[in-house]
Amino acid sequence: MKKPKLHFDAELPHQKAAVDAVCDLFHGQESGHSLFTVSGGNDDLFTPVAGVGNRLRILPDQLHANLNEVQERNGLLLSSLPDLADERDLNFTVEMETGTGKTYVYLRTVYELNKRYGFTKFIVVVPSVAIREGVHKSLQIMEDHFKALYDGTPLHYFAYDSAQLGEVRNFAYSSGIELMIVTAAAINKQATAKIYQRSEQTGGEAPIALIKQVRPILIVDEPQSVDGGPQGRGRQALRAMDPLFSLRYSATHVDVFNMVYKLDAVDAYQAGLVKQIEVAGGTVEHAHGRPYIRLERVSTRKDDYTATVEVDVMRSGRVVRRTERVSPGSSLGAITDNRVYEGLLVGDVTKGRGRSELGFIQVHGGGIDEYLREGEAYGDIPVLERARHLINKTIRVHLDRELELRSRDIKVLSLFFIDRVDRYRAEDSDGASVPGEYVKIFEEEYAQLQRNPRYSTLYDGVDLDSEPSAVHEGYFARDAKGKPKDIKEGAARDGADAERAYDLIMRDKERLLSLHEPVKFIFSHSALREGWDNPNVFQICSLREMGSERQRRQTIGRGLRLAVNQEGQRLHGFDVNTLTVVATESLEQFATSLQTEYEQDAKVSFGRIEPHQFSSLLLPGSDGKRLGSEGSQRLFAALQEAGYIQSNGKIDAQLLQQVLAEDTFTLPVEFAGLESVVAERLQQRAKGVTINDRDQRRTVKVRKQVFENPQFHELWNRIKQRSTYRVDFDPEKLIADAAGALKEARQILPARMTWTSTTLAISERGIETGAESTSAPQLVEQGDIPLPDILGELAEQTKLTRRTIHRILSESGRFRDFQRNPQEFVSLAAEKITEARRAALVDGIKYVKLGESDVYAQELFLTEELHGYLGKNLTPAAKSVYEEVRYDSETERKFVEDLESASDVEVYAKLPSWFKIPTPLGTYNPDWAIVRRLPDGEQRLYLVIETKGTQQESLLRPEELGKIKCGRKHFEALGTNVTFEQTDVWGHVTFTA
Repeated sequence: MKKPKLHFDAELPHQKAAVDAVCDLFHGQESGHSLFTVSGGNDDLFTPVAGVGNRLRILPDQLHANLNEVQERNGLLLSSLPDLADERDLNFTVEMETGTGKTYVYLRTVYELNKRYGFTKFIVVVPSVAIREGVHKSLQIMEDHFKALYDGTPLHYFAYDSAQLGEVRNFAYSSGIELMIVTAAAINKQATAKIYQRSEQTGGEAPIALIKQVRPILIVDEPQSVDGGPQGRGRQALRAMDPLFSLRYSATHVDVFNMVYKLDAVDAYQAGLVKQIEVAGGTVEHAHGRPYIRLERVSTRKDDYTATVEVDVMRSGRVVRRTERVSPGSSLGAITDNRVYEGLLVGDVTKGRGRSELGFIQVHGGGIDEYLREGEAYGDIPVLERARHLINKTIRVHLDRELELRSRDIKVLSLFFIDRVDRYRAEDSDGASVPGEYVKIFEEEYAQLQRNPRYSTLYDGVDLDSEPSAVHEGYFARDAKGKPKDIKEGAARDGADAERAYDLIMRDKERLLSLHEPVKFIFSHSALREGWDNPNVFQICSLREMGSERQRRQTIGRGLRLAVNQEGQRLHGFDVNTLTVVATESLEQFATSLQTEYEQDAKVSFGRIEPHQFSSLLLPGSDGKRLGSEGSQRLFAALQEAGYIQSNGKIDAQLLQQVLAEDTFTLPVEFAGLESVVAERLQQRAKGVTINDRDQRRTVKVRKQVFENPQFHELWNRIKQRSTYRVDFDPEKLIADAAGALKEARQILPARMTWTSTTLAISERGIETGAESTSAPQLVEQGDIPLPDILGELAEQTKLTRRTIHRILSESGRFRDFQRNPQEFVSLAAEKITEARRAALVDGIKYVKLGESDVYAQELFLTEELHGYLGKNLTPAAKSVYEEVRYDSETERKFVEDLESASDVEVYAKLPSWFKIPTPLGTYNPDWAIVRRLPDGEQRLYLVIETKGTQQESLLRPEELGKIKCGRKHFEALGTNVTFEQTDVWGHVTFTA
């Protein structure tokens, strides 16, 4: 069976930014490593040889300056020098939302740190077997990609095994790149873990002694789970390895040390880096004939024996389901004012012990005596009846998604989380495996929906009798005999059983993506909610209750990654990437609870912005200079004074919307030219993450009157032609431009030392510092600095020949800067040469029409479905080829209003995602095609418009600007008199024939 081979894009801006954020911390560090020798406790077994380790040569002041520059570039709060005071415990934090490629980023960072600075020893510390297996699998499937990217540089990786300690010795003494993956459980018990005990396999030394000698770089995956809670056993174990520094990667940090990159849920969603989320919420109505009590949580605070329960409350003659706080002895009849609870009391309230045990309450009276654990309910509809409705809904949504995506070569997967394994795989009286209750329900519902005429085209040539049993599979922890079992993640006794389940599901990860593999519905126990995901999970159904431990966020995390097709290519755009969560709660309940989880666990501030979050903005016409931390704080204060932001950072979305609609959004003169990018950033933070209602999802219909309008036919005939391109540029001009840019670039400063003086005063409040004074910097003599192969490094980074690089460097006259600070100069030169090369590609590109039959057929509007949510990203339109226009930003929504009200606009189309123009910088999808009637009433202008939040080219990302320029040249090459323009408001540009 052919399995799709996953492809990885080395040019994704957010991933490159995360890699650079870490690597740029060490500008000024020359490449090299240290040697060490260990004399073991048993000389007969161990012959001392030179081991290879890492070393850090950069001065603390330079590291701090680098850190602040990285933080300013990424719009982060600046760290002070004391945050780097402990040189033996340096920590840096990277926050990346689930599904955005965190594992890819830190593995690529390993290669990049080796390439730039010669670091060779890395340890990835993970909280569980699941994540360890996921990292190991990622290394396997990314191996070819990294070899191609880094000229075949070998990396040896292995999962730590206490029975194979010889691998730790090889780790220490190898001169190549070494990466060890270890779970927190293997290192956080210093009294018993073998890593702390002497072993003949490591020459009589304890493995930890070898690890400390190499000064490893630690990569901590999900540190909030590794650190070990309040007692911090995990943090102690990490420090015991004596790392050179630690890199901490997660979407939900608890402790933050020197944040260098942050991509939170809002940023990821707004940039389209994860799937959009919609909820199919099933709520039971008019089923209030008996008391309903659901225990949400028991308070964990000391001496607080209260609980939060969901009950049916009578308000103004109507029954409303709400949460209430109760304690031992509480009368549910009095709390709810609902007669069905008469005589029903809360008895004992018992707290859970530890993370694995749930709290519970007793409910008694009126003939009822029940104990409810957190997440359990009394008086609800029967479990299997609820499950049948959930399973039926999930299958229907799945089949609808197959109809939508079948033409795109995309395998659709659905994931069920279940509460008990025996409801999927049960045993008969003889101990033989038999289908559980969920299997029976699934196969009955699937077989019934197969016969629905709506889905008939999906089953051509399929044996309908055998199909239901072939399309689902269960992935569960198994004991040594292979029997499925329930486990609790993290329980030591279940570790080996969990590993067997993880091995199975990770091994099948790519096979599940193949259209030739019949399995497309996956049943999994809740213990597998971490450490596994699949890009083509489009539906997730929880057949267990959403409890109190980040259940919603963990649930959706299994399906947030962008989908891939049968070629393993990642697909972008919400038209493909929508994750449907099937849940037994309303959209409002789910969205509110999910937002609470984001705010509590991920520290995401919805609707708020912080004073430092404008620091990364590029100043107009400043050659890459940023607003900076101080400028960001002044801008924040100005926005507060104007009323757009409250004192706590809360954005007044209503006022912002009003001034944008009236085109009266202004900033002080100091920030002139930043209006559009500031407004866009405020809008993004105000809007947050949108949770859509599946039942409000609609297929957008083509408007027949516009589709058949002769003017639209004429417009489409003028733009439908496909093209290809070749690049023909003047190499001498490229060399001259690159050399000139490098000559004018920022100064490279030599190593310097500055002295800061202050007074210390001891008072009742502790030790206080007085005013600081800083001396003039003094040059530091570094001795002979090893010079890297600058021609080779720049040729690899810029894709130009060594001869061309040599010419550029010679003509720039900056070779002395290279000798002064090699690493910083290489980075600067790569930046400026890449910019010049990108400009040369765009300036020298020539488009050529393909054959007359190689076009985007107008009929694609009828066959390629478009979906959206009315009131959220759809707005009604009369002049558009679609009855509603789907917009991606407030700028686009306002543009639709402009087009609809403009008397000179006859017809238009928001160009669908399948309309693409090839460019050297990636495919480009223009925004709008418009027919404008000129004042004479006879002539018409055929337009393609690109709408951005600004008309200033200096505020656009280089890739965006380059693609727009390529788009203009494409339409010029068609020779069909189509005008291509960029604008943010229809009325801002005057078009002429």
